[in-house]
Amino acid sequence: MPYRKTPLITDEVYHVFNRSIAGLPIFLNNKNYQRALDTINFYRFEKPGLRFSHYNRLPMQQKSEFLENLKSGNAKRVRIWAYCLMPNHIHFVLKQLSENGIANFMSNVQESYAKYFNIREERTGALFQSMFKAVRIETDEQLIHVVRYIHLNPLTAYVIRETKELETYPWCSFVEYINRQNAGIADKEDVLSYFSSLKRLKDFTYDQVDYQRKLAEIKHLALE
Repeated sequence: MPYRKTPLITDEVYHVFNRSIAGLPIFLNNKNYQRALDTINFYRFEKPGLRFSHYNRLPMQQKSEFLENLKSGNAKRVRIWAYCLMPNHIHFVLKQLSENGIANFMSNVQESYAKYFNIREERTGALFQSMFKAVRIETDEQLIHVVRYIHLNPLTAYVIRETKELETYPWCSFVEYINRQNAGIADKEDVLSYFSSLKRLKDFTYDQVDYQRKLAEIKHLALE
């Protein structure tokens, strides 16, 4: 079993990310992305009482009631401050709220999504790399820069081309911040507290678009 050099400590915050095996595209369409988001929303809670695959087969009304009960009656494993789903990898900023919360969350999300994906694509075997990466966030400055880095990922990788598209890219928490969605996945208030207005958050985020794209290009060339 791989050994984790970075211990995951309750009440600490981490940049957590993982990639697919061999760079395999793992989100092939909007239905894939939505399935992953629904799985993330489900497994951020402690002991939901059902596997996601069973929950997902419930009639719509029962699903809605079950999820509302889960939100009102269950503690969270993790607080999700930022996330982004990319064609072959995922990013989070997570605060661990219980012992092994991040590890359990990531394990449940990855295993559940891998089973779904493998069935749909008629494949077998692992989908994600064996161990997700986790970097502890130690300062407020580091936090807001990592959140910005995650939110800019779709632009950096040219998944979308125009800056304005970031505000409607549905698989990233930036859309929750900008559109002030109250029923989303991200716990936004901690990050928003560093900015006096949404305009300041947007300006801070967009300030690094060109720089981050250039860094990504340099990294890509260095690996060739």
